Amino acid sequence: MTISLYDLSVPTFLQTVTAVAGFLDRAVTHCVKTGADPDDFVNARLFADMAPFHFQIEALVHHAVWGLEAVKNGVFAPPALIGAVPFADLQAMVGKAVTALEALAPDEVNGWAGRNLDIYIHRPLNEQEATTSKWVPRQLAFTSETFLLSFSLPNFHFHAVTAHAHAPISAADKQLDGMVATLAPPNSVADVEVPPHGALHEKFPASSTLPLPL
Repeated sequence: MTISLYDLSVPTFLQTVTAVAGFLDRAVTHCVKTGADPDDFVNARLFADMAPFHFQIEALVHHAVWGLEAVKNGVFAPPALIGAVPFADLQAMVGKAVTALEALAPDEVNGWAGRNLDIYIHRPLNEQEATTSKWVPRQLAFTSETFLLSFSLPNFHFHAVTAHAHAPISAADKQLDGMVATLAPPNSVADVEVPPHGALHEKFPASSTLPLPL
């Protein structure tokens, strides 16, 4: 059985990005019920050395929308990270990703299949010390299919699951969530470290190029 490039990518990206939009909406509802401010969670991180919540949202959007752009154009060039923004802006970012994915036609995407791609990917100079090493662009050879299957889709799902684990929704809601019920750790809002509002992860300034994977 042959699967098309469209079928192995766009529906998967779209299903999960839509689910992300759903749990962001539920996060706002949960914050209203608990008296919390969603903006206080923009910089939340599960662990001190993990990129914050807003980065996870940006990264999953980059891998979905700009991952497909890379297959189309041969260049993985997502926009610069914007850093901490209001929670509503993260929701809008995800909404725009849904719109962009829905606009892709099967014939268009399938026309990008089988291409040989030499794509620059940011990688650590020291692979053994990736969290502290400087990251630099490195040219890697892909086909359209291997780029999506071995790079964009795995990173996309990682950031989607991590964003879900960060999201300020109830522990019960996390467990019941159909997208990642068996993958996301059952963290409650209380488990998430919330830094002072406006603080940025110093390793990932807004002007930086997306360092992947994390």
